[in-house]
Amino acid sequence: MDAAAATPLPASRPAWIEWLRSELAPTPGRGAETVRMVATVVLVVIISNALQVPELIISAYMVFLVSKENKVVTTLIGVMVILGVTIGIGVSLVAYRYTFDYPELRVPVMTAILFAGFYASRILAIGPLCLGIGFIFAATQSIAELMPNAEYLVRWLLWLWVAVCYPIALTVVVHRLHFPAFLGGSQPDNPAGNAPAQPKPKKPFLKPDAFTNPAHVHFALKVSLAAMTCYFIYTGLDWPGIHTAFITCCFISLESLGATLHKGGLRLAGCLVGGLLGFLSIMYLIPWMESITSLVLLVAAVSSIAAWVAAGSPRIAYAGLQIALAFFMCILQKLEPDTDFDGIRDRLVGIILGIAVTTLVYRYVWPEPEAQ
Repeated sequence: MDAAAATPLPASRPAWIEWLRSELAPTPGRGAETVRMVATVVLVVIISNALQVPELIISAYMVFLVSKENKVVTTLIGVMVILGVTIGIGVSLVAYRYTFDYPELRVPVMTAILFAGFYASRILAIGPLCLGIGFIFAATQSIAELMPNAEYLVRWLLWLWVAVCYPIALTVVVHRLHFPAFLGGSQPDNPAGNAPAQPKPKKPFLKPDAFTNPAHVHFALKVSLAAMTCYFIYTGLDWPGIHTAFITCCFISLESLGATLHKGGLRLAGCLVGGLLGFLSIMYLIPWMESITSLVLLVAAVSSIAAWVAAGSPRIAYAGLQIALAFFMCILQKLEPDTDFDGIRDRLVGIILGIAVTTLVYRYVWPEPEAQ
């Protein structure tokens, strides 16, 4: 036998492991961005516990949602989110005067506003703001069945505004701070150095094909159909814990099926990792916790993992947000450590349901070619 043929070939790592290693490798500014997010999350946990601000899960997640590659983008996104949430909750409060006791009116209005938000996101320069308003309105209208009375609902919506806006403001402030060079430094606002950036062509406020291209209407109808289908499923089953299905349909919906499935895969993978970390924490750590110090240390440790992933390339960053959200939903359900496993199960079921419904809708209702 030939000696060369008898020599065993070196074992090569699977391609996905090499891809994951390259995606998780250190890059300029990644360390500083991770520190910013973790520091802000820790401050949010301490402030919310000290002041008894409800919805700590949402407050902590807002830090990840708003944090971007540099302080200018972070500030811009933060201002847009605060504006969208303020308008969305304000409009929802007004609408509840007429829809709280009338689901036959609330559901069509919720569907129409959700459709309008996604349609505007395709045709207007301020599309992301319109999308945020539509989503907040629909999401806040979808929880009416969970509220015992109108007074409690109003208080909850006002506290929701506080829980969303104050961590965003805190995130913007922290991103304005400078970090030492050994942490990776700050990501420059002008990555090209002193060279002036080429001016980008100005986008028209309204797309020229806004009312002639049926793809815009089809996209908004598909998202609305998927989200409302999930809403009817978990409402009919009286299983509000899987309301993440509604949110999943809105968050992963992109123009094509392939892009939507990729984002859905990142959402599911992040949920599995974050849920596993939350499960292990509830099993082995939380029963021994007696103070907020131990809770803060646990949140900081897992947030650093999620923040490192979230500070990566767009191919993997969304999974970092989902790791954080799934873990927060396990650990921060109340203002004290909790040992309830139902949140892990319900969130996972809701995400799988949302991905399944969205996939079916995108595959069979006006499918768009990947080239578009």
